[in-house]
Amino acid sequence: MNADTTKEQPLEAKAITGVIEELERQAAENPSKLKVRREGDRTIVNGEIDVDALVMVVVGSMAGGP
Repeated sequence: MNADTTKEQPLEAKAITGVIEELERQAAENPSKLKVRREGDRTIVNGEIDVDALVMVVVGSMAGGP
C-alpha cells in the first residue's frame, strides 16, 4: 500500500461519516424538528429527516464526492 491509500477512508466509513454529518446539519438547521446526539459509537436521532438529502450524501460518498 502506498501512503496515499492509507489516508483514504473505506467506502463504508465515508458513508457513515456523511450520514452523521448530514443528520447533524439538518438538526442544526431546524432544531425544533430534529435532534441528534452521539453517545459513544451510537447516534440517537429523534424527529423529521430529509431523506432525499440524506440519500444524496450516501450516493455522493459512494461516487467519491466530498
